Amino acid sequence: MSLPTPESTAARGGPAWLVAARQDAANWLATSPAPSSSAEVWRYSPIDDLDLGVFLPGATGTQARTLGGLEGIGVRIDAAALLAGASDVDGVSVSSLSAHPEGAVLLGSAAPADEFVAALSLASIDDGIVIDVPRARLSSTPIVIVHNLAGGVQARRTIVRAAPGSSVTVIEAWVGGGDTTLSAPVTELLVDDGAHVAHASIQLLDDASWHLGTVKARVGRDGVVTQLTAGLGAAYDRCRTDVTLAGQGASSVLRSTYLGTADQIHDLRTHQIHEAPRTTSDLLCKGAVTGDSRSIYTGLITMRHGASRADANQTNHNLVLSDGAHADSVPNLDIAENDVRCSHASTVGPLDEDQRFYLEARGIEPVDAERLLVRGFFTDLLERSSIIGARGVVGEVLDERLEGAGLR
Repeated sequence: MSLPTPESTAARGGPAWLVAARQDAANWLATSPAPSSSAEVWRYSPIDDLDLGVFLPGATGTQARTLGGLEGIGVRIDAAALLAGASDVDGVSVSSLSAHPEGAVLLGSAAPADEFVAALSLASIDDGIVIDVPRARLSSTPIVIVHNLAGGVQARRTIVRAAPGSSVTVIEAWVGGGDTTLSAPVTELLVDDGAHVAHASIQLLDDASWHLGTVKARVGRDGVVTQLTAGLGAAYDRCRTDVTLAGQGASSVLRSTYLGTADQIHDLRTHQIHEAPRTTSDLLCKGAVTGDSRSIYTGLITMRHGASRADANQTNHNLVLSDGAHADSVPNLDIAENDVRCSHASTVGPLDEDQRFYLEARGIEPVDAERLLVRGFFTDLLERSSIIGARGVVGEVLDERLEGAGLR
């Protein structure tokens, strides 16, 4: 495995604190064991096949797709172009991480987290985006960030800070890529007391790319984070979504979906962490696999001591639409507080035969009945998301991929 070196990370340039953070991450990678599917965090994944030497910097990726569902929704920002300067969107500051006065603090400690993806991302980062929402600012204009990737290890960092009583919607889309592209982005959502952040992560990379994404949220008292994640492209698509409900009355809503075709692998890991009283989290993940594709869902609800009257729900439903497809679903609970409510459920299987029979008994051809049921499966998930702009583009791409798989 060809890992980043301190010398190669320094060549990326940037302020001294950013160079130092990259170098420390590269040193950590050099002295740490390679990730393995024998570890629980990589269970069922193809991480043993990862060869970083394949992902050559500067190689040309595929042309980015048009995002018709996002046209006319909010303000669209090209991530690479933004790094040349700052902008203001409906009273919300959007700037580069390297030029931000608090950039070094926002990036975090120079020592990387004890996790391979976080260290690889930090060692490979060129720059990042910081979105600052002022106190009590209720932004009605969604901010759409398009990450158009070429070859090499592409590590984008997005940090959203919502001050008390504010609200903002941020939609990120990953497009382009190719067989020399490994995307390792990290998004951090810092939601202060009484603030509301809506965030969507839409992965639409070329089907030969690798994507190792991380979304982390921390929510203060009475704050709300609403998320939608969709994995539709890439050969191996991994999204780790962690939310920490740190203040009393904080809440989280996560809707997630994926569609696997050909030999794709979609891998979703979630962690709902309740630290404070009367916090709530609601997670619904619905995905489908066909052809020879696979999916992995691993979810954990953690109830820390002191999280009394907390309420957490976790549901994962998987459709297996061909004999060669496979889905794994592993829900988990870790409870250290008595006065809480937790529920988790998962299903893996083909289309409901009773529903299919109901449609066919009313004269609908079998192939049309199957298409209606599959489309309805995804429509139900999207209609439960309040991020309308993101719902549009995800629905559009789902239709395209279902049609390509003969399921629309």
